[in-house]
Amino acid sequence: MRLPNFINFQLLTLQTFNFHTVMAKTKTVFFCKECGNESPKWIGHCPGCGAWNSYVEETVVTGKDSKSVAKDIDLAHFKSKPVPIKDVVSADERRIDMMCGEFNRVLGGGLVPGSLVLLGGEPGIGKSTLLLQVALHLKDKKILYVSGEESQQQIKMRADRIGINNENCLLLTETDTQEILRHFKDVMPDIMVIDSVQTLESPGVEATAGSISQIRETAAEMNKIAKTFQVPVFLIGHITKDGAIAGPKILEHIVDTVLQFEGDRHYGFRILRTVKNRFGSSSELGIFEMNAGGLREVTNPSEILLSQRDSNVSGIAIAAMVEGMRPMLIETQALVSTAAYGTPQRSCTGFDIRRLNMLLAVLEKRAGFRLGAKDVFLNIAGGLRVEDPAIDLAVMAAVLSSSEDVPLDGRTAFAAEVGLSGEVRAVNRVEARIAEADKLGFDRIFISKYSAKGLDLSKYKVEVVPVATIGELYKKLF
Repeated sequence: MRLPNFINFQLLTLQTFNFHTVMAKTKTVFFCKECGNESPKWIGHCPGCGAWNSYVEETVVTGKDSKSVAKDIDLAHFKSKPVPIKDVVSADERRIDMMCGEFNRVLGGGLVPGSLVLLGGEPGIGKSTLLLQVALHLKDKKILYVSGEESQQQIKMRADRIGINNENCLLLTETDTQEILRHFKDVMPDIMVIDSVQTLESPGVEATAGSISQIRETAAEMNKIAKTFQVPVFLIGHITKDGAIAGPKILEHIVDTVLQFEGDRHYGFRILRTVKNRFGSSSELGIFEMNAGGLREVTNPSEILLSQRDSNVSGIAIAAMVEGMRPMLIETQALVSTAAYGTPQRSCTGFDIRRLNMLLAVLEKRAGFRLGAKDVFLNIAGGLRVEDPAIDLAVMAAVLSSSEDVPLDGRTAFAAEVGLSGEVRAVNRVEARIAEADKLGFDRIFISKYSAKGLDLSKYKVEVVPVATIGELYKKLF
């Protein structure tokens, strides 16, 4: 018996619906941005990590045959058994020289084989330029540069601008992790660069690229590739408007090293800062200068960060700071003026505004300077962001100089912390700070009298002036 056409159409529609229902089902899931915890509905407080308002909505597809890079990798050597710690043989780390002193510094002395390195930074800051330039310099290594954002022609244009040619640098434009693994096995590179992790897609996760579930899965797959083949992998990561690396916080836990590439786009200097490093110090810093031919490493930042002036002006003091293991001298600029409005302004660039308010309160309470009705502006020259407490003495000296309108000697440096009672406190690595000022030809440097104990000052040409309080500093300066 022949059924009417409309009945045939309904049966066909029902069969198609049942087929797709069996094969795949679309559902909405909420993920925590911090830890990746999953919830069927939105909740304000994450039970996994305790974060508030961190859940975002994502659409996933379930019931489909999942594919993963892990299935194509032999994980047999990951199987291990408990071993007493005394029986474990210590081995020296064999590091890869990146042919760039600043890059080697932040990595802890070179790149460790099998490590997974995450590089984050603002859009257009130069993340892709940095890794492409490093890849082109490694002429004795085979580099696989995988890009999911740019075409091969765009990468070639950047390489031509850098002016380096390397036949061992192979370009691949791909976002599928299965395809990346297939090409990886064909090429077997020494180093792989992924630009960027937010563009990768794993066939086993039916979510859009850049989602929390995709970033978590693809980062884990890249980690398996790095650890299985003992090939270091660089991941370039996007950041959010708050400055954090986009994706779940677990991304930073998976990788071995997290590098932050930062700097003001109006300045030519770029700071490569170590946030996490399992193979070295997490407080190292590398400085680069952006120019038409790419990034140039700055081996002596003190000479560049200190401006050359023909005459001294008030409100400028030189601070001897330490970033990681590197001492450097930076210029601290302050401007104190009568408030034009009822409420005085407090503004900082490169320095903590709360720290400035505290130092101004110390000056008013302990030294008798009436700054409550005056505007105070502070700037760290060169676009740097400074967190070293040893810069406190230079900030106070610059504020006093601007308030009194008396310029300080341009060959004088400062290196000490200031406490709430007005005392000048000791800081770490004061000998390295004195040596840096001595190397650059400074005449004298102010430090805490508690730091001067036990120091052999005869080996320095620079005069070391110990002070105990802010009042004593004011008397010796003015």
